[in-house]
Amino acid sequence: MPWNPDRYHQFQAQRSAPFDDLLALVHVRPGLRVADLGCGTGELTRCLADVLPGCDALGLDLSPEMLERARAHARPGLRFEQGDQAALRGTWDLIFSNAALQWSEDHAALLPRLFACLAPGGQLAVQVPSNHAHVSYRTVLEIAGQEPFRGALGAWTRTTPVLPPEAYADILFRLGAEEIVVFEKVYPHVLRNAQAVVDWISGTVLVPYFERLPEALRSGFSSAILTRLQAIWPEGPVFYPFKRIFFSAVRPR
Repeated sequence: MPWNPDRYHQFQAQRSAPFDDLLALVHVRPGLRVADLGCGTGELTRCLADVLPGCDALGLDLSPEMLERARAHARPGLRFEQGDQAALRGTWDLIFSNAALQWSEDHAALLPRLFACLAPGGQLAVQVPSNHAHVSYRTVLEIAGQEPFRGALGAWTRTTPVLPPEAYADILFRLGAEEIVVFEKVYPHVLRNAQAVVDWISGTVLVPYFERLPEALRSGFSSAILTRLQAIWPEGPVFYPFKRIFFSAVRPR
């Protein structure tokens, strides 16, 4: 089941707010070579490129559906390509990633690979969701462990690769990074009801489950999650605090 840009953009305003906080960490300099990992539909990559004078920016994403939208934003100095963010090559002045590295495994090994792609004086700036302890995420794991979903998934569930904030700080320190900034922020979203929570996670967390489930079971999987969440939130609105980790560091010159 491919990524659905329309589903993802259902909560575009809420998903864009962390981008602004991540962008505030970027050291703006002219002529930067920029890689935006997990560029999605490209609007935010365009915003990034627009504030970096004279930059040469690449938006990288694995999803053909996302890239089909993203290429509408291409212009001189901004291009989009299909590729695996964990296999980034080349030398970059800024490696930027807003809510995408959580889809790549083994961050303890991933960060050194990305850091090695930075030019001297180059910056790594990343934001990843860290909301995996929230009841909505725990509910997904619980329902995935019940039949008929457990059998259809082959007992598979997705464990987040996202590390605690202090682990990212430690990795960056051991890499010899300078100007290390790491923090976690809670975004206080208010959603209409339990259905809106399911809609939110359907655009992200549920995607790999939908990919593995037969089409005949996908709606039942969503419905089982909704039933459980409606028992927690029988009425709206739902306060949905969403945690995200930010980290930034510079490779020494």
